[in-house]
Amino acid sequence: MAVMTRLDERVWTVHGQATLPRLFRHVVGVRGEQVAMREKHLGIWRAITWREYGERARRVGLGLVALGLRPRDVVSIIADNGPEWLYTDMGTMSVGGVTNGIYTTDSPRQVEYIVNDSGTRFFFAENEEQLDKILESRARCPQLATIFVYDMEGLHGFRDPQVMPFEQLVELGATYDREHPGAFDAMVEIAQPDDLAILVYTSGTTGPPKGAMLSHRNILFQLANADFLAKPEPGDQQLSFLPLSHVAERTFSVFNPLLTGATVNFAESIDTVPENIREVAPAVFFAVPRIWEKFYSAVALRMREATPLGRLAYRWAIGVGMGTAQRRIEGRRPGAGRRLLFRLADVLVLDNIKRSLGLHRTRAAATGAAPIAPELIRWFMALGIDMREVYGQTENTGLATAMPANRIKLGTVGVARPDTDVALSPEGEILLRGPHVFLGYYRNPAKTAETIVDGWLHTGDVGTMDDEGFVRITDRMKDIIITAGGKNITPSEIENQLKFSPYIADAVVVGDGRKFLSCLVMIDHETVAHYAQERNVPFTNFASLCRATEIRDLIWSEIERVNRQLARVETIKKFRLIEQILTADDEELTPTMKLKRTLVGVKYKDAIDAMYAEP
Repeated sequence: MAVMTRLDERVWTVHGQATLPRLFRHVVGVRGEQVAMREKHLGIWRAITWREYGERARRVGLGLVALGLRPRDVVSIIADNGPEWLYTDMGTMSVGGVTNGIYTTDSPRQVEYIVNDSGTRFFFAENEEQLDKILESRARCPQLATIFVYDMEGLHGFRDPQVMPFEQLVELGATYDREHPGAFDAMVEIAQPDDLAILVYTSGTTGPPKGAMLSHRNILFQLANADFLAKPEPGDQQLSFLPLSHVAERTFSVFNPLLTGATVNFAESIDTVPENIREVAPAVFFAVPRIWEKFYSAVALRMREATPLGRLAYRWAIGVGMGTAQRRIEGRRPGAGRRLLFRLADVLVLDNIKRSLGLHRTRAAATGAAPIAPELIRWFMALGIDMREVYGQTENTGLATAMPANRIKLGTVGVARPDTDVALSPEGEILLRGPHVFLGYYRNPAKTAETIVDGWLHTGDVGTMDDEGFVRITDRMKDIIITAGGKNITPSEIENQLKFSPYIADAVVVGDGRKFLSCLVMIDHETVAHYAQERNVPFTNFASLCRATEIRDLIWSEIERVNRQLARVETIKKFRLIEQILTADDEELTPTMKLKRTLVGVKYKDAIDAMYAEP
């Protein structure tokens, strides 16, 4: 019965008149009391059924209609991942509205810009902190009608005619539903496949954020091919922790479960993700490279603390795993002896490592949104995790290429997905074409015309493609470094190798127009602090840790390790450490935890100039 249901939903995704509201109504009716999502409350995971999900979304949507929402009105959400986010998202679309997510780390100025650029009429804030951002700028947002707050803690005495508690909106929707029987089903039919469904604002690293317009057809096309990593199975769990404002997490947590039926578990916070992964043990896990790098660093740190026998067992087991992974990469099936040896290594060592990470039930894993070191993928494959790199961007609704399960080429992002065309411009820019290419940038036809030319999406990424169709991303066009000697350098490849070190969290290679390359390094606080403690290196805070001679020598040794693998012109000659702990709240980092190259270059200009001023 479960298989028939999934097949039925696949038909919905490819049906000519399918939309997200129609599909959502369908799956809510089919699944009923099955668990759709879980959130942790007072230490206990609380289950929410598909019926409850559908009812809450319905009431949110009708509550907005009661307050004057019109078809195609924009509704913005600034909140951490949670059920209310999904109720608002699907509820808004179900009554003909358009949803837009705003990163919780955005400043009041950024919130004001997005609200005005999108023409947001209804605004949902998670709590008092996020409410303050919109209250600070609402006088300059003339089209804004009503603000809703999910969590009223600390606001019980607060009264404002423009602000309404979320639960009051839900009650208003329930009243509207009783007084207008049949109205909701009629509203579900408003949206058409090619209509705007959601806005996703780009990170704005090279200028003001732009609202990418994604249609129902764009999203459903991706959804129809969403189970390429692993076929869904009853009881599958997944963890939602990356920002829902990002197209990847939105697809993974909101849209894909409409097809797969997987239960979405919301992490309590970004700090509890390691614990929550162990509790949930997801079947399929998607994360950005920064998360995978932290997993690897945690294991590397644990192995340094292990007994000599434990370290010996790890080296043996990971060696067996590497051999098995290499055979898969080469397209060879391991022999019976090799399979038996890997099974023994898994039982004795590797399974314990996967359990410590919460990945012991993971049938497939994916990494994307930023470049990753091939050696890191190889390490996870050695653990026995089917890990594959994917590539895409907001403007093509998230996914363009992926590594096929039976053909692995590390260092590439795989081959084109079904019905996707990939080509290279004369300059080497990657071009995409297919049903997933977005409608354009909201209220920005000039930028749209620059980005979509003759039906081809110009990605801004530089790459290559071999005769088997495997795509290799070398860098962003705007990030290519041209040295004073005229040599073209792709910094991301060097940075990926640096980040494979457990001591380096991130790195930015600089040298455009300079005689040599230098580098700004952000150390991994936990592993470097542990290294210092083991060697009695004195430090009082993060800055003093970065300034310790022993730590600078450590990082230089890691840079030298990478330098030995590079051509002379590509080697790093000097470096500086970023002497502060950066989080997603800091402007230097994107919401997916990547250093913003342009901003880093400006903010640390003095440190960069000093490296080139030295003899």
